[in-house]
Amino acid sequence: MLQPSDKALVPFVSVDDMMKLVHHIGIEPMLTGIAEYIEADFRRWELFDKTPRIASHSKEGVIELMPTSDGEVYGFKYVNGHPKNTKDGLQTVTAFGLLADVNTGYPVLLTEMTVLTALRTAATSAMVAKYLAPKGSTTMAMIGNGAQSEFQSLAMKAICGIDSVRLYDIDPAATDKAARNLAGMGLNVVKCTSAEASMEGAQIITTCTADKQCATILTDNMIGSGVHINAIGGDCPGKTELAPAILHRSDIFVEFPEQTRIEGEIQQMADDHPVTEMWEVISGKTQGRTSAEQITLFDSVGFAIEDFSALRYVRDHIKGTGLFIDLDLLADPDDPRDLFGMVQRAEP
Repeated sequence: MLQPSDKALVPFVSVDDMMKLVHHIGIEPMLTGIAEYIEADFRRWELFDKTPRIASHSKEGVIELMPTSDGEVYGFKYVNGHPKNTKDGLQTVTAFGLLADVNTGYPVLLTEMTVLTALRTAATSAMVAKYLAPKGSTTMAMIGNGAQSEFQSLAMKAICGIDSVRLYDIDPAATDKAARNLAGMGLNVVKCTSAEASMEGAQIITTCTADKQCATILTDNMIGSGVHINAIGGDCPGKTELAPAILHRSDIFVEFPEQTRIEGEIQQMADDHPVTEMWEVISGKTQGRTSAEQITLFDSVGFAIEDFSALRYVRDHIKGTGLFIDLDLLADPDDPRDLFGMVQRAEP
């Protein structure tokens, strides 16, 4: 049997190995570490190729490719979003991703990204809240208690210092699940029976619902001054969570306007509605929160550079762990011009 050469092998991180990596590092240190990588890449935002994700929409959901490059390393993520999947016992979101060397085009990492996307989304939310949330924030309302909710809660704890999370979901079983998973994690967890109740005393309000529709999860009268809204559920055309009046009262921060205007909460607004790009805040080019009374809104849809950062983090942190397998992914003939000969030599 012909054995693959080293050039044919690409490190592959399976779901099992990703979960083991989370426990090897610790979930809060991993969330913090990914956030640091994302923050570093936001500081060099101008170096990256940037394009809205390539989306294939259907009645049931969306399948997307999210590519980017910093000129030395290329990365992409494949991801879907199918809200009705949970009714069939399937994940709403599944994903995998790849990093490659720009100089040769050879992949250097292939990994699951279902778990990693949850980690990077939560890390991004908390990294942004560090800049935009009111100083000394202690409480978050978590509206939508699906697959993201625990990651969001722990990231806000680890990075922003919250000590209390108030949970609400239209499905009480989802709230029970989230409360059960967060027990013993160092947070005061409060189960609420309405979205309004979840906001009592909350300085950070996170919305993360799945239905592919223009919903009104937050109405204008629910939002007082001096809060930070982390809106992460509206992430494709025709899918929003906030009443337009809230957007008019808020200072809005986005990842990449060309994508957010199509997919985010601001798809409800005029094309020239003012927004601030988050990389400008992080790099010091402009200000984030400027007053205690201000309503800040992170209209997050997820962007390829955040996935790139998470992939870089995994590439750097699997070294020496054994938490990957070498996948025979690339053809490596003895003579690069003789691919046919390589195939012939493999004849049984």
